[in-house]
Amino acid sequence: MKLEATREQLLKPLQHVIGAVERRQTLPILSNVLVTARDKELNLTATDLEVELSVQAALPAETPGRVTLPARKLHDILRALPEEGTVTLTVEGEKATVRCGRSRFTLVTLPADDFPTLEDLPFSGDLRLPQGALRHLIDRTHFAMAQQDVRYYLNGLLLEVDPGLLRLVATDGHRLAFQELPIEAEVAETRQVIIPRKGVMELLRLLADNDAEAVLQIGTNHIRVTMGEIRLTSKLIDGKFPDYQRVIPRESSRVVIADRVALRNALARTGIVLSDKNQGIRLQLEDWMLRTQAQNPEHEEAEEELEINYSGGPLEIGFNGGYLLDALGALGGELAKLSFSDAGNSCLIEESEGAGGKHVIMPMRL
Repeated sequence: MKLEATREQLLKPLQHVIGAVERRQTLPILSNVLVTARDKELNLTATDLEVELSVQAALPAETPGRVTLPARKLHDILRALPEEGTVTLTVEGEKATVRCGRSRFTLVTLPADDFPTLEDLPFSGDLRLPQGALRHLIDRTHFAMAQQDVRYYLNGLLLEVDPGLLRLVATDGHRLAFQELPIEAEVAETRQVIIPRKGVMELLRLLADNDAEAVLQIGTNHIRVTMGEIRLTSKLIDGKFPDYQRVIPRESSRVVIADRVALRNALARTGIVLSDKNQGIRLQLEDWMLRTQAQNPEHEEAEEELEINYSGGPLEIGFNGGYLLDALGALGGELAKLSFSDAGNSCLIEESEGAGGKHVIMPMRL
């Protein structure tokens, strides 16, 4: 195999797939990237057996071929080469040579036939939507996913397809983030799948913030998202996601309307005295007034008052301040709507006009 390209022509597609390469692998070949050179295009594929990333580039090869190369070493080499440099990649036997100007690197290869791929998986139907819209949904929900929870089905993002609607939901058992988007989808019944954390984070990294098309395909055990020349295939989490509809409060006796940015800034300032282990912030509601309070184990305190639209009587309730900041940061619009029933039940946070997503946060005892 032999091909010649500019540094950027090789580095850019490699950067698209490098996220699937774990630094510590049980199988040596999983540290490699599969390079397939054809007459008119170059294909790079990387996988950790949970997520596979593949990218195509319009780059003709002088001599076609297939080989696997050490992914991170190749990435580091290309990054270190001059930006305007011309790179020649030659593979002979079990060795690959990378040349650029007066630089030469020799890398050990592994057989391409030993590389595990997810090329021929069965998928049913295509769901098409703008990449920016999908990125928006993920960006406003992914932070509520659990991390390494024994309830493995919480360590991912629920994707639910209904006729005419796409929903994304994440929860760690203490908070929940919900977003939905009207779509044109021909589905006979509701379909739910759980995308694992790594697949979600790679999607967030790769999706463009524009109207370019993303194509979603859902299979029995995998989901595939194609974004132009980039393709992500991820295993699905085999589990039953909680009934999130039961968690979202339907009626609340106390409703607060507040300037979203002002409230978020007040909470951020109040939380300055808190430690990583103690994120509890107390909210004191009075008619037309919200007071935020925080105290750390050293008895340092912070307090701030904010004018709000509220006339439901006194209420004192505690929450994780980080959860409140995440929810308010995920909303759009100028005004936020916070709905409470009492100090022992969850708070529903949404945009005041009812558009956008919903965020549910369980209270803390302070």
